[in-house]
Amino acid sequence: MCTAMVPADMGEAFVMLESLMGFLADADVADLPVAVMAEGLRSLERVDAVEAVARARLLAVFSAQDGAVGDGQRSTRAWLVNTTRVTKGQAAEYQATEALAEDHQVLLAGLREGWVVTTSVALQLAKWTRPIPAEYRDEAEGILITASRAGADLRSLAAICAEIRARTAQPDPDDNNDRHLDRGVSLDTTLDGAGVVRGDLTPECAAMVQAVLDALSAPSGGGDLRTRPQRYHDALGEAMRRLLASDLLPKRAGQPVKALVHMYFAELRELDEDSALQDTWIGEYRARWAGHRAAASVSTGDGGAWLEGDAAREAVCDAMIIPVVTGDIDPGAVEELIALCVTFHQLRTQATTASDPAAAPDPADAPASTTAPEPAGAPAASTAIPGIGPVPAGLAGPAARHAEQAAAVDEKLAELEHQILAKILAVLSGPGGAASFLRRNLAGQGLNGPSLPLDVGQTDEIPLHLRRLVALRDQHCQFPGGCDQPASGCEAHHVTYRKDGGHTSLTNLKDYCWHHHHVVLHELGWTLTVHPDGTSQVTSPDGKTIRSHSPPPHPG
Repeated sequence: MCTAMVPADMGEAFVMLESLMGFLADADVADLPVAVMAEGLRSLERVDAVEAVARARLLAVFSAQDGAVGDGQRSTRAWLVNTTRVTKGQAAEYQATEALAEDHQVLLAGLREGWVVTTSVALQLAKWTRPIPAEYRDEAEGILITASRAGADLRSLAAICAEIRARTAQPDPDDNNDRHLDRGVSLDTTLDGAGVVRGDLTPECAAMVQAVLDALSAPSGGGDLRTRPQRYHDALGEAMRRLLASDLLPKRAGQPVKALVHMYFAELRELDEDSALQDTWIGEYRARWAGHRAAASVSTGDGGAWLEGDAAREAVCDAMIIPVVTGDIDPGAVEELIALCVTFHQLRTQATTASDPAAAPDPADAPASTTAPEPAGAPAASTAIPGIGPVPAGLAGPAARHAEQAAAVDEKLAELEHQILAKILAVLSGPGGAASFLRRNLAGQGLNGPSLPLDVGQTDEIPLHLRRLVALRDQHCQFPGGCDQPASGCEAHHVTYRKDGGHTSLTNLKDYCWHHHHVVLHELGWTLTVHPDGTSQVTSPDGKTIRSHSPPPHPG
């Protein structure tokens, strides 16, 4: 005997729900009879139907009250993807259940019964009944629910729905663009760069696609062992190849198809026989490219495709070639460089003091100390900082004595590291940098053009090459709370505003979609902060902070 527990409120209900589902997830089911397991699976399907009703009603009210705005998201769909961490496909399904609560109350009531229709069947019925005129839709859905309650399967429900649609159909609109609203094609990529095509085609489009695939998928002879799906795949590729070669495609935004040729700084060095790189080091960078491609497979791209080797060479025959040289920072080398900078500064200070005693620091300017002075002749106190080495007492001594000064020193060191990295990039990049020199002298025709500046100073106009580089780096809107708007639909935003002295440079630009740029940052007054390590955060006027990274750990 069991007693049903009724929660006191919604919060307690959610806690109970998670507890019950956790119990089922952790239960040892290996010894359960098959009949019990079968009933359990049917029960879970009924629970899923009721859960879909609860989610639909929550989402409908959440959307009506613009709940996504509080987290800086432009829509409920974006909020689902970026805060609940579901995929875009799952978010679309959730919004389809939301539509049940808004426009299909009869189907929603049938779904609430748990056993009459499943979630997937209810969503399918909603798609079928959507074209039925509104004045007949509730009655039509009531007929379908009654038939399902009586045991009708999906095939029978489809026949009933088709008859109702035929009897209630309105004349076709004069505008043919409105005849097939339920159409669409999506192309996603997997971790290894393979494509996945999904779509709903209109009858006319389906007929044309079928004709093209049939024409180009004929077996090439008795030795052709390809399956029909494999031949259809090859036929699609052949059709696209012929279309690209036909010069019939319109230009994108007035520009021909562009090929961004990515070259590692290491690869440029490899062209010079005296500085060839080890195979293992090259392998590491190829692995990083694989990771970059894998990340692109689950996020919105910029409309381009990653190709390598022969496939890349074939694709760029008629493309506008834009060379992009990239490089990575070696953390070990950076630490050594910082240590050298500190040593260099110490030596230069000592040399200046030795040649001009008047340049020595005035003891009156030294920070006040609450400790006894060092004995005469004692060596100057110093503190060792990992990766940097000894730091003079003038910098480290107060930090050791006062915790707040230590924090200030840490902040100053972080700023110093950021400035040193910027100087490293300045040495390597730019018209006179090493990367430019090697590319212009080692790369072949089409890749050895002049370099363009990454910082054009105080200017209202963002040059096209900087926009391209920002889009290439960011790939999508950089709102810390998450946004999948592709770079092609974003605008370059100055992190430090121009009125505050911000430069139009690669490091001071981030891609933001129109909503997050104009609405969230400018109109609603959220504040963007970008840290030296590249992470960022935004803070709303009422103090809510959203980070692109995990929050700092709590002190132990």
